[in-house]
Amino acid sequence: MTDIAHDVATETGGGAELSRSLKSRHVSMIAIGGIIGAGLFVGSSTTISQAGPAAVFSFAIAGFIILLVMRMISEMAIAVDGMQTFPDFARAGLGHLAGFLSGWLYWYFWVVVVAIEAIAGAQILHGWFPTVPELAIGIGLMAMLTAVNLLSARAYGEFEFWFSSIKVAAIIVFILVCAAWAFGITSGSGPSFNNLTAHNGFVPNGWGVVLAAATSTIFSLVGAEIATIAAAESEEPAKVISRMTVSVTLRILIFYVLSIFLIVSVVPWTEIVPKVSPFATTLAYMGLPAGQLIMEAVVLVAVLSCLNSGLYVTSRALFGLAKHKDAPQWLVQVNERKVPARAILIASLFSYVALAADAVSRDVVFSFLINSCGVTMLLLYLMTSAAQLKLRRKYEAKDPARLQIKMWFHPYGTYVAMAAMLVILVAKGLDPSASKELWLSLLVAGGFAAAFFIFRRRAA
Repeated sequence: MTDIAHDVATETGGGAELSRSLKSRHVSMIAIGGIIGAGLFVGSSTTISQAGPAAVFSFAIAGFIILLVMRMISEMAIAVDGMQTFPDFARAGLGHLAGFLSGWLYWYFWVVVVAIEAIAGAQILHGWFPTVPELAIGIGLMAMLTAVNLLSARAYGEFEFWFSSIKVAAIIVFILVCAAWAFGITSGSGPSFNNLTAHNGFVPNGWGVVLAAATSTIFSLVGAEIATIAAAESEEPAKVISRMTVSVTLRILIFYVLSIFLIVSVVPWTEIVPKVSPFATTLAYMGLPAGQLIMEAVVLVAVLSCLNSGLYVTSRALFGLAKHKDAPQWLVQVNERKVPARAILIASLFSYVALAADAVSRDVVFSFLINSCGVTMLLLYLMTSAAQLKLRRKYEAKDPARLQIKMWFHPYGTYVAMAAMLVILVAKGLDPSASKELWLSLLVAGGFAAAFFIFRRRAA
């Protein structure tokens, strides 16, 4: 074992270990559910309204970048012993500062996402039950899924399995219904593929807009790395992770690219309204009864799935930080079911505070939280890419047998992914409407970096 692998595996602050109660089917559906969320069901409307039918390419480009990152993660997860959380890759390859920074940024990103999803779920349910305040519904959703996570990792896995199964089933049914319409089987007026070019062409606003749309689309696709965290609590982590890259490829191609392609084939892209689910618009266009209600229910399931996973991820990230002595040691505790209960409660507490901030001042406090984690995952993916390059060189020189899964086109595949992510970050910085996300995210990252040096100084 190399020195770096030894550091990750053994230099921790406690002997507490998580359970290995997740089955392969749990992790597989967690991987699928990590990407399929409101970003697909609602957020894709913005991409289509900007790029037209060529939005298919925007999603394909973003999906390709995520696919490369997932391949890097698969390589490192198999090669390096002791991996329990996604930030461990940066720690193994780049050192203590990178591990501290990536761990806290990852935790920060997901606790904000948890609050956002709780608010989104509350808004949907408030529409169904207008007499119940949104804040009360949001707190209720948080409490319910916090309880699920406190039960056991198996309970989380079961809930996520069924949440993801519903999402997958909904997308498959949607694809079949749309395909029947697009090919003229149910439309009554023949095939509708002419919508791909009928309204100012396939690329109505130019390829520059298609590439620009990919910069926002990529944020709809993050989350697949959750599977590596879940795999650490499975019975056969190496086997589970080795299958992950293929499943990511298939879900990107099928669930995102194919569904977007069929949407712009069935509905003229000019009728897609930003922030309104294009799936609901398509069902209404085909005259499907209760299409809006059906999609609201599917989006609600997607929101609850993301909320469930967010609580799981934040607790494991905090637990991992504590094990490496980068968070208070009282967090390195698990209950009799080997669940990091204290870390889960801290994560949920932060989200309750964020919910209250949204209720009091959505335009100030909560807006800051959302914008300040806007590009955090790209920063984390960049650190992951840099770690993969360094670890790959070390393993090739000292222990090539560990490289059971290898990054494609090494090192050029990694360079392409890093270059694409840097282009997206630069584009964010140059776009007046989006630059706030970049600068606030960098500000938060700088704050955590400063905390590291203060923390290390006090420890010394």
